[in-house]
Amino acid sequence: MSNPKLGAQLYTLRDFIKTYEDTEETFRCLNSIGIHTVQISGIGPIPQEKVAYLVEKYEMDVCVTHINYDRLKEETDTVIAEHKLIGCKNIGIGSMPMLYRFSDEGAETFLEEIREIGPKLSAAGMQFQYHNHAFEFARLENGRRIMDMLLEDTKPDDLHFILDTYWLQYGGVNPAEYITKAAGRMEVCHFKDYQFTNDDGPKFTEVGTGNLNLDACYCACRDTGVEAIVIEQDKCDIDPKESMAISYKNLLAIAARNA
Repeated sequence: MSNPKLGAQLYTLRDFIKTYEDTEETFRCLNSIGIHTVQISGIGPIPQEKVAYLVEKYEMDVCVTHINYDRLKEETDTVIAEHKLIGCKNIGIGSMPMLYRFSDEGAETFLEEIREIGPKLSAAGMQFQYHNHAFEFARLENGRRIMDMLLEDTKPDDLHFILDTYWLQYGGVNPAEYITKAAGRMEVCHFKDYQFTNDDGPKFTEVGTGNLNLDACYCACRDTGVEAIVIEQDKCDIDPKESMAISYKNLLAIAARNA
């Protein structure tokens, strides 16, 4: 058991990482609030060598990525080389492609592809990671949920998970309990708070300002050996950098009281 590293999912700041210059300023901003662990996602078309330079310059630990699934399938060796440049062992996708999501056959096809991709990454010292949304918790015609199929019908070495607290809640499961269910198959967890109002239904909000029991989620991550917790907020009502600073401050407090 160890305390996870705390950091940022750059997708939250995607409007500020489209160019090399903006990305450097964003890394500088993250450093100023104490963040040195990041997930790279939503970054602009910047040569990987330049991204690697910024990662080294600002002493960023890249815990995982989200990349295009087709690239992962068709350009596996290139993707592996790109991740080695930035010192990242975890190669993630943000979701399964749309055509696989809503049928037994689609889910099975995706599982078959995972069984081919996972061993290739493992052989290179990498780990395939899958990030959930809510649709994976709807039952298919076979009576099963896609998320349970991903957990139960793949080898642990072939597929790990980037579970997301907001989407676990939205999908109808207890986030902390599901994190525990994935024990041993998760290096990174997305902390995203869930604010419910009678007028608007659920919405994204800064960590520590919503309805989720993120203390329980933190303890589940700590107890199951999760290496990093990164803040992700899909939509921000305030400046995303200010939002990230608020969330990070609150996440530090959650970690401190559950150390």
